[in-house]
Amino acid sequence: MKSFGAIGLACALLVWACTTQPRQAVPPANAAAAAARLYGCESGATVVASYPDTDTATIEYRAVTYRLQIAVSGSGARYVGGRLEWWTKGSGPGSEGTLFRHLADGTTGEPLELCTAR
Repeated sequence: MKSFGAIGLACALLVWACTTQPRQAVPPANAAAAAARLYGCESGATVVASYPDTDTATIEYRAVTYRLQIAVSGSGARYVGGRLEWWTKGSGPGSEGTLFRHLADGTTGEPLELCTAR
């Protein structure tokens, strides 16, 4: 009788395992915001931008990574830090991003790169 109990338990576990659906991993709430966006620039350079939260942008430009903070803008999204300024308009493929020098007095300097999202 003991063997029937073991066989019955094994069958029950097998049926349970076959009917249980695997759990899917749920990405963190900010995963979409942190996804990298690739911009091709007129000079041939590439800017890789990610947005880990609503106040921060991380820019990779010429093999250097810069962490920028949100700043006031008349339109689009503007981030400053590390003597750089990243200003984007629009979203998705074809949107524009411009990388500027950010001057010590807090103003926008000359444009370094004019870029388009891929």
